[in-house]
Amino acid sequence: MTIKDPTTMPHPSKFEQEDEHLKILATELKLTYKALYEAIQPIPYIRDKLYCVDKVFIEGGSEVCVGDGTSGGTETSWVRLESYKEIYANPPGKPVRLIIQADPGFGKTTQTLQYTFNWSTGVKGSPFADVQLLIYLRLRQLRGIGSLAVAVRRYLLPKTCQLKVADIRKILENTTSVAIILDGWDEYPEMYTELGHYMSDIISARASPHHDVILTTRYLPIQIPKTARRVRLTGFDDQARDQYIRRAVVGDKDEAVEQIKQRLKDNPVLADLCQVPLFFVMFAHLAHEKEEFKKFRSVTDYLSFMIKCFHDHLRNKEGDRNVNSQCREYEGLLQELSALAYEGLSKRNQQIVWEKEGVIRRLGEGFYEHYKRLGLLIEEEVITDQTTADGSYESTTDIRFYHKLFCEWYAAYHLAELAVTLDEAELSWELRKLDPYDLQYLYRFACGLNPAAGKKIIRYLQSNGGEKFAVLCILEQTGKVDDIKETIRKLCADTILIGVQDTKLLQRSTTQLLDIASSNKIPIACLHLNRCVSEAVTAGGNILLNPGRQVQRRSSPLERIGLQVPPSSTLQTIEFTGRSRDDISEEKMIGLLAYAEKCQQLKKMTFDRGYLLPLFVPPEQIPPSLKTRNIEVHYDRGNGLVCRLNQAEGRWVVLESHKARAVSVGLRHGGNRLEQEWNAQELRLASAAGIPIDRVSIESRSPVADQSGSSLTIRSQITLPILCTLQKLDIRAHDRRMSDEEVVGILRYSAKCSALTELEFNNLGCPKTLPDCLHEAGSALTILRSRNVKVHGGIRTEYTDMAQQVLDLRSGVWEFKDD
Repeated sequence: MTIKDPTTMPHPSKFEQEDEHLKILATELKLTYKALYEAIQPIPYIRDKLYCVDKVFIEGGSEVCVGDGTSGGTETSWVRLESYKEIYANPPGKPVRLIIQADPGFGKTTQTLQYTFNWSTGVKGSPFADVQLLIYLRLRQLRGIGSLAVAVRRYLLPKTCQLKVADIRKILENTTSVAIILDGWDEYPEMYTELGHYMSDIISARASPHHDVILTTRYLPIQIPKTARRVRLTGFDDQARDQYIRRAVVGDKDEAVEQIKQRLKDNPVLADLCQVPLFFVMFAHLAHEKEEFKKFRSVTDYLSFMIKCFHDHLRNKEGDRNVNSQCREYEGLLQELSALAYEGLSKRNQQIVWEKEGVIRRLGEGFYEHYKRLGLLIEEEVITDQTTADGSYESTTDIRFYHKLFCEWYAAYHLAELAVTLDEAELSWELRKLDPYDLQYLYRFACGLNPAAGKKIIRYLQSNGGEKFAVLCILEQTGKVDDIKETIRKLCADTILIGVQDTKLLQRSTTQLLDIASSNKIPIACLHLNRCVSEAVTAGGNILLNPGRQVQRRSSPLERIGLQVPPSSTLQTIEFTGRSRDDISEEKMIGLLAYAEKCQQLKKMTFDRGYLLPLFVPPEQIPPSLKTRNIEVHYDRGNGLVCRLNQAEGRWVVLESHKARAVSVGLRHGGNRLEQEWNAQELRLASAAGIPIDRVSIESRSPVADQSGSSLTIRSQITLPILCTLQKLDIRAHDRRMSDEEVVGILRYSAKCSALTELEFNNLGCPKTLPDCLHEAGSALTILRSRNVKVHGGIRTEYTDMAQQVLDLRSGVWEFKDD
């Protein structure tokens, strides 16, 4: 037997070793992710029934920004995505920076866990199918971490893994197909420290420029690449709710599905809250499991019921009578917990994560363990820079609430106590620390928990421009819609405005008041949506709003997610005003018409010229009930012409009551194609309806009339027929010399416009003497002369410089204009 000398045996090459390290890293990551995506907990206390993310993940709405990706302003445009798979859509070989924005509870983390599931299990058709390496990090855990490789080693790999930080760094440097998911930028503890610079560099593409990076956040980082793709999650509509109920709660039991959906309809005060996927999920499970589920008077009433369910479940599980007695005691001892929650929310930079040792010292160990078993307080391991004797890193434990809403619930007890004990001036100073936009439920809960505190808080809101929000707080305070019916009736008797300049709190308050009005049969005279309709109408038939005016927080623009306006059974008129050249696609128009159909008392829907509507809507796509119910769809072009949609033909016609008004229209080369087509369509409609056309201005390098003069075309191939009511035609040709044929065609066209009194040229090169064909009997010049049409303008001929000249209609010669 020959024994080989080890020193002469071949060693693995550098590339073979790196490839082996890559396989080890990918395998270990998949094991780590499996533990995460198989531990989804829909309700805090249900720890004995965890779900795989693929079991509970339901696609909510999502939109992609197609405007200025770095501005965060209101002039951006958002387009609905059909699938969450479209969110991560990058061209081959072009690394992407993707930012997924949403408020808490909208499913950012669940969606990223679905991505880890897809990658780990090799789901076909997944956008990550061809990614060699997927790095998933929860940013709130990365305290004291100064590099990506260190974060991967400490948080994603077991202590027994043979890979070192240097190995991971090499893998990341040499592997081109890498996707990095960074979950929760707004919770990143090193955001403003030196240690956090490496993470900012990754987001801005100064570091890891060849890797794909997906960031989830509530608000935009200060620096993002101009090429960053921004997506926002918009929550659950009716279709998504139905899918979740069937998939994760009752299966395909139609009667049970309808029971849960009916319970939501019976609770209109929860409609806004249940657009947030997390809270609809809780609602669906509780509505299915609790026979005593009831109609709630307010959101406070519902949260109180939910918390009671948590406590009841724990007591039933514990069983022991002595334990139950202690549980009941802990339910009432809320002073320290409420103070802790309030202090965290009232800080300038909110602190809603605490060190475990400090929390136990303050609350007591028994109390803390009770609320941890409830599932309302969550423990999370944070690895530190300190090492143990065996060289592994030490860790500490952070504590946070299951969701920020529960933090607001307990903080509300403390706020209510402050409101009762402080005088008006002191309370006003205290409330200035609490942004009602960000903490609307804190305000509402405090009003609902203590009526005396509610009165003082409501007075503060009413005196600081929060009248509509104050109405919702009154409802929380009394729990009786009758107490606010008269106020809502007065608001709804006038036009209800939701505008792009409104804060989200005002938008949210207004939509909730509309829900209450509709559910209580209060007529809504008119809803005016001003520049705030998103590019999307949800599959469930709701109108999706663009986020409103920016609010600054932590020196970054806080991104707000568009709210949904469901159809209202008592809405009578809805008006849409848009910004200049804001297109409404055929698909979106059909969605808005479907929305109108669901508004049972709607009489009219109107659009202004700030929106560019489709010239034609397929009649088969228009809901038949719009015609049978005589619902008018109007389009005010803003220049004296109002059109009505002929629903039988899908075309626009002039509204009879506006036929006596004169119009004036401009056409120019370039610009928005649909806008120019609509301008031409206005002229066709006005001429056909006998409406006087004061003036048509055409800006084009080459307005072309055919030789017969039957039509006039500008370079963009938009053609005007003979306009029998046109009074003045103004052609601006940008210092271009026109041929004899072009001049003949324009004059013949003008002669056929029987109402024309003036033809003006500007910056036009023209022959000094017009062709002989124009002098013949019945020619264009003869007709224009017989009607005394004035032909003049800024003319340049082969013999004269540019000057104001008049065409002699007898001789066909240009002459200088007398001053």
